[in-house]
Amino acid sequence: MFRINEIFYSLQGEGFYTGTPAVFVRFSGCNLRCAFCDTRHQEGVPMSLEAIVAEILNYPFAQMVVLTGGEPSLFIDEDFVATLKAKTGKFIAVETNGTRLLPSNLDWVTFSPKTGFEGGDVEPAVLKKCDELKVVYLGQDLSQYDGIETQHKYLQPCFSEDETECQLNMKSCVEAVLNNPGWRLSLQIHRVLNIR
Repeated sequence: MFRINEIFYSLQGEGFYTGTPAVFVRFSGCNLRCAFCDTRHQEGVPMSLEAIVAEILNYPFAQMVVLTGGEPSLFIDEDFVATLKAKTGKFIAVETNGTRLLPSNLDWVTFSPKTGFEGGDVEPAVLKKCDELKVVYLGQDLSQYDGIETQHKYLQPCFSEDETECQLNMKSCVEAVLNNPGWRLSLQIHRVLNIR
């Protein structure tokens, strides 16, 4: 059984696949305690893999499944991913904090390291390669990510409920991208559109 916070159909709001319809499987539970996390880890319901597959199949138009959390790497393995692929026929992506090794049969890995943040460096990141590196930016030194092998690097302003702080974070992130052209800006368009 897997503790699932929610399964829903929406648009990918961040990074390389921004705007792509996807089914999101949000696991409940994480090994980090980042101050800005938007997942309610105390919530969630136990679901079997069969029930997860059945829920994903309620959204036949989506070609992508995004495993997110929480931290999916605490729960998934190669059999889990293979079953999702075989029974749904969909592209399987994961969003991870990189503190655990991942199944090798995933189609796409988004690595969002949390080292250097309050509650985010409880465990060190071990992932050294990904399809997409997506960093929540709060002014940290970007050279710490130089050793990560990836084709796509995104900086994303840290969201804050405080409008002034949110605007300052966006301004700082834009400046960082302008000063580091190997990076691209990622915005959380689901917040702009007020969708999940």
